[in-house]
Amino acid sequence: MPKTIHSMTVEAVVLRHSEWGEADRLLVLFTRETGKLRAVAKGVRKLLSRKAGHLQPFTRVKVQAAHGRDFWIITQAETVEAYLPLREDLLRVAYATYVIELIDRFTYDEGASPFLYQLLVDTLERVSSLPDPFIAVRYYEIHLLDLVGFRPELFRCVECGAAVQAEDQYFDALMGGIICPRCVDHFTAARPITVGALKFLRHLQRSTFKVAARANPSGTERAEMESLLNHFITYLLERRMNSPHFLHEVRHNQYKAGEKPAQS
Repeated sequence: MPKTIHSMTVEAVVLRHSEWGEADRLLVLFTRETGKLRAVAKGVRKLLSRKAGHLQPFTRVKVQAAHGRDFWIITQAETVEAYLPLREDLLRVAYATYVIELIDRFTYDEGASPFLYQLLVDTLERVSSLPDPFIAVRYYEIHLLDLVGFRPELFRCVECGAAVQAEDQYFDALMGGIICPRCVDHFTAARPITVGALKFLRHLQRSTFKVAARANPSGTERAEMESLLNHFITYLLERRMNSPHFLHEVRHNQYKAGEKPAQS
């Protein structure tokens, strides 16, 4: 029989929490060492709790936990990175909320993925610090899909196998990739994608972030990229996410107020 682990120290990002009992919180963490983990922070809702400030959503923390009957119990918590700029800008909060919800929806409890963890913390840092988080979030979507086994095929037609040419194409969520104009008549649910938007999605997929960050799509291409990825993600999850609506509302309200939100 495998040996039971009675305690552990992990680095994690707090994804979300909910009230638990009279003074506790049930936390969902994404850890570097064990993947997604549910743990109880006892007494954290009490006024004088020392752990409360370290266990807020979006916070990167180091926690010690003991094995409880139903959940891990957090015994100590220390902030590694608070990503403070996120908490000072509603648009950044909206982007970070989307980043968190995406990894939460695509992962299961206790399945270690250090590459996915690194992508998450890198993205939160970029959303927190870059003047315009748009490319960072699209890069995150593309590479998260790759890491969880849903890499979209953007370089060849998934029906005939022909290399994609420099012309407008189509994308079919069921098939998981590009359908060329010669094959599209057989795919009534395929969505059109312009050659410009596809070029940038391919660039993000095959590049390091340092290289990908140089991309400068137009406003129309940004909207098309975001819409297509949202469509594919919704298809894979079989339900809509909550955070894209929040993000849309924040950007819309900033636009009405005469602010200059990041383009999308």
